[in-house]
Amino acid sequence: MKKILLATAVFAICASAAHAATVSVRVSAIGPASLPRTTVTMPSTSPQKDGHDCASTTAGAALDAGVGGPNWAAHWDSSFNELVLDSIYGEAHPFGSHLFWAVYINGKSALDGLCNVDVAQGDYAQFVALCDPYDPPTDGSPCYGEPLQLQAPATAAPGQNVGVTVTESQTDINTGVTTIVPSAGATVSAGGVQATTDGSGHAALTLSDRGPTTIAATKGTRVDDSAVTCVSDGSDGFCGSTKPGEPPAVTPPCVHNGDDGLCGSPDHKATYGFITSIREHQHFRKGHGPRELKGRTDPDPSGLKDVQVRLTRSDRGRCSLFSGTKLRFVRMKRCGARRGTWFSIGSKADWTYLLPKALGRGRYVLDLKTIDGAGNADAQLARTRNRVVFFVDA
Repeated sequence: MKKILLATAVFAICASAAHAATVSVRVSAIGPASLPRTTVTMPSTSPQKDGHDCASTTAGAALDAGVGGPNWAAHWDSSFNELVLDSIYGEAHPFGSHLFWAVYINGKSALDGLCNVDVAQGDYAQFVALCDPYDPPTDGSPCYGEPLQLQAPATAAPGQNVGVTVTESQTDINTGVTTIVPSAGATVSAGGVQATTDGSGHAALTLSDRGPTTIAATKGTRVDDSAVTCVSDGSDGFCGSTKPGEPPAVTPPCVHNGDDGLCGSPDHKATYGFITSIREHQHFRKGHGPRELKGRTDPDPSGLKDVQVRLTRSDRGRCSLFSGTKLRFVRMKRCGARRGTWFSIGSKADWTYLLPKALGRGRYVLDLKTIDGAGNADAQLARTRNRVVFFVDA
């Protein structure tokens, strides 16, 4: 009986991991670092902030998957027994600053906090630097209004009117309940043409350019929205169609080497990662050290599970490592980049990590490690690719 129960538990865990939910995440910040709408896979373990778990099924876990654990901060509020969002990409909006970080799930305000609200397959989580409705800025400081939602057809014929609908979130400041209503007076634009929505949120555009066309909806300070409509007459070679007389597209044979995860083969090959923001042996002038680290990874058939970095510094005989939990440099007993500490920055193929402040004087070694969905780690460090040595001059 124990063996049966154990086998059942293992099967349940494996099935859960194999069918992890995917959701969309967007961060609308007023600073230089934001996150466009991005599809992420929900984590299998709960991220932790201020000594407390943020459940792996919640909006907070989706944020963690989108921007990376070190790129957001939260504190535990014992009065409400919940984690409260403090900053994203280092951008904080404390009480009295005329704006705050608001969380929306499918256009509706999350009343119970980012780590108390669950998200499901296909949900859309938005994190918005929102104008405080009780105390909005009076000096022209930037902030966002509530989000717009745009509905547009997936396909359209060239030269014909394309009907779109724009709605907007309206949250009652007394109850906190959000209602999604038609957005009158919103501007929709695409391909050099634009229109204004009527009282029912409807508008029409004539699209002439064939192929995928992005339609955008804007209105004042509200968070914009967009959708893609593919324009084709069904026989012009666009949007998957075939021109008359042309043979249908031939699907090339699937090529694999037996263990790269392609074409149904087992995946035993790690995906390569690249550091792109800093060159090998690059020198930065005094006071102009880098703050933003960037990189990318090659596509992998098993997907990307984790991106980790390691940053160490030596300066006049003193060595230190950057701690991803303390968000500062910590003294090392012995020098050497291999004695630094790896920390996760998320699972995005094109990643960005914002340090708390620009790097000061010293010699630095930045290492990158990627782990794919099959557990293969790109741990072989290669100078100029996933390891760079650089300097901030005195």
